[in-house]
Amino acid sequence: QVQLVESGGGLVQVGGSLRLSCTASGGTFSNYGVGWFRQAPGKEREFVAAMSWSPDSAVYGDSVKGRFAISRDLNRNILYLQMNSLKPEDTAVYFCAVNRKLAVSRAQAQYISWGQGTQVTVSS
Repeated sequence: QVQLVESGGGLVQVGGSLRLSCTASGGTFSNYGVGWFRQAPGKEREFVAAMSWSPDSAVYGDSVKGRFAISRDLNRNILYLQMNSLKPEDTAVYFCAVNRKLAVSRAQAQYISWGQGTQVTVSS
């Protein structure tokens, strides 16, 4: 089973940007849909973004639409999340995940592999 490792999190000021990366090992996720989720303290994990092969397939949660962008490098087996215009409410642990099939899904139950998460903190 593919193992995922997120990186790129950190502390950023309001309005700043970060780019998260998710690297796969022990296999490839090039034939599967991928997604990003996040969990803030005291809250349930929520959907952020997902895509299949094409960038045109990307979908986003309402709270990040227009500010975040998901992309993938199929050759290097890396998934990205570009986060712009960050807000304090974006503070959370961010997780990448691999879908059970080549599809776009907002549902966590469709994802079979998860990373350990990377902390993003937005200070005001």
